[in-house]
This record gives sequence, structure tokens and C-alpha cells, in this order.
Amino acid sequence: MAKENKSSKARIFLDPILKANPLFVMVLGTCPALAVTASIESAIGMGILFTFVLFFSTLLVSLLRKVIPDEVRTPAYIVIIATFVTVVKILTETFLPALYNTLGVFISLIVVNCIVLGRAEAFASKNGPVDTMLDALGNGLGYAWAIIAIAIVREVIGVGTITIGKVFTFLPKTVIPVLAGYSGTDIAFNIPLFAGSAGGFLVLGIALAIIAAITNHKAAKEREKARAAKLAAAQAAKGGK
Repeated sequence: MAKENKSSKARIFLDPILKANPLFVMVLGTCPALAVTASIESAIGMGILFTFVLFFSTLLVSLLRKVIPDEVRTPAYIVIIATFVTVVKILTETFLPALYNTLGVFISLIVVNCIVLGRAEAFASKNGPVDTMLDALGNGLGYAWAIIAIAIVREVIGVGTITIGKVFTFLPKTVIPVLAGYSGTDIAFNIPLFAGSAGGFLVLGIALAIIAAITNHKAAKEREKARAAKLAAAQAAKGGK
């Protein structure tokens, strides 16, 4: 029983990171994923803020799930989420103004992010605090790594360099050449298209296509294995007769 409980909690945490990734599998939260992934630092910043809001808002929803009347459930969830978004905005504007200016309106739009509201409605309102925290961390980390992966591709291919310290100003500003500046030359191999909004659509589309191809290949293999097992069982039954 204890092993099953641990396994269940592990699935709650791990499934959103890989099998049921909010962006790459469920295709949720695509608007900020396209808008804030022009640089790796901005994607990391959004991932941290998103996870913070998701974690604490769904935790509070879980704690109050027996108190909030069904008639005002959704408005109550929005108020709770908006409260934590306001806290995030104030803290970010005060301590990380460069990140605040980079993310702009997309910090406020976390309030209506379908992942946050969806996890509050579908999971936190029906489960206890421990499971809710695991679910929130899994979805937050799953979404964060997905947008960071997109940002890495877009910044490397689109700009040709990786810049550190532009958004997180407490870090020393460093520009790391990836596709430009080798061998003492100024020749750039970057494709500016990827740095623009169209590049976000392109990278996300390619990622979704790759994941769909892998999923379909696995499903085909499983069907083939099931068909082979069924055939073997039929032959064994026939031989037994």
C-alpha cells in the first residue's frame, strides 16, 4: 500500500514534466511560450514566476476547497491567482526591474493562464495539499523546461550568442558566442527569423511535430507487440487443441 502511494505521488509529480507536459503535450500556455522565449534569461524568469504563482495559488485553493461555495468557485480561484500574480509583479518590479520590463504584460496574464486556472479547477479543488504541491511543482517545472528549451533554440539560432546578465542584472554581463565570432572573425551564422515572433511559432511547431512522431512510433510499436502477443496466444490455443 505504501509503495502504491509513493508510486502515485511520483506519477503526480513526474507526469507533467514528461508524459503530460503542459506545453509540448497538452499544448497549453502557448501565448507566453511564444512571447517570452526570445532569450534564455527571460524564459527562465517566466518559468520561475509561473511556478511560484501556480504552486501557492493551487495550494491555497486546496486548503480552502471545502470552504469555497460551488456557486463562486471560479471567481474565487481567479481572485486567489490574481493575488499571487500581484505579489509577483511587485517583487519583480522592485528587485528585478529588467525582468519586469522584459516580460511586461505577460506577468499580469498569468492570471488567465489556462494551466494555472485549469490545475486549480481540475486538481487542487479535488485533492489534498501534498498532492496539490506535487502537481503544481510538476506542472511548473514541466512548463519551465519547455519554454527554456524553446528559448535556447531561438537565442542560439536567432542571435548566434547566449547573453547572461542582461535580464538578471545581479549577474556579470557575459556574451557567449555560439554561432558567431569563432576564429577571431565577425562572421555570423545566425538566422534572425528565429529571434522574431515567427521564430517562436516555427520552433514550437517543430517541437510538437517531433514529439508527435515519437509518440506515434511508440504507439505503433505497442500495437505491433499486442498483435504479436494475440497471434501467439491464438496459435498456442490452436496447438493445444
